[in-house]
Amino acid sequence: MHKEVDLVFITLSSPILVGVYEDNILIESISSSEKSSDVLPKIFDELSRKYEIKKLFYANGPGSFMAIKIAYIFLKSISILKNIPLFATNAFYFNKNQPIKAIGKLFFVKVSSEIKTQKLEIAPEVGFMLPDVLEYSEFSTAAAPLYGIGAVG
Repeated sequence: MHKEVDLVFITLSSPILVGVYEDNILIESISSSEKSSDVLPKIFDELSRKYEIKKLFYANGPGSFMAIKIAYIFLKSISILKNIPLFATNAFYFNKNQPIKAIGKLFFVKVSSEIKTQKLEIAPEVGFMLPDVLEYSEFSTAAAPLYGIGAVG
C-alpha cells in the first residue's frame, strides 16, 4: 500500500519545484532545471509509482505565462484522467509576497488581495520555496491560470 500524498507544483521559473506532502507536511521535494513540458510527465510518473496521489496543487501565476499554461494543461489533464482534484493559488504564497519579475523593470506585486504591475529600479532576488506545511485554506478549486492581471508594457 502506497502512502497517500498531495503534490505541489511551482513551474513559474527555473528551477521547477515539486513538493510531496503527507498530511500537509512536506516529506519530499524535487527540483529540476529542465523545461516543464519535458520534466512534468517524468516527475509525475515517478511519483505516481511511489505514492497514491490524492490532490494536486500549483501556482497559477503571475510568472511566465507559457510555463503556467503548460503546467495548467498538464495538471488539468491529469486531474480529469485520474480523477484527482486540482487546486491553485497565486505565486506570492510561495515567495513570501515579494515582487515577481514581469518584463524589463516591471514586476508583479500584490497589494492587499490585488495583483498589479509596478516599476522597480532595484530587482529583488527572491526565489520560490515549497512551504514545510501546506495551508489548504490558501488554495482554490478555481485553478485556471491568472490571465486577468494588468497588461505589461
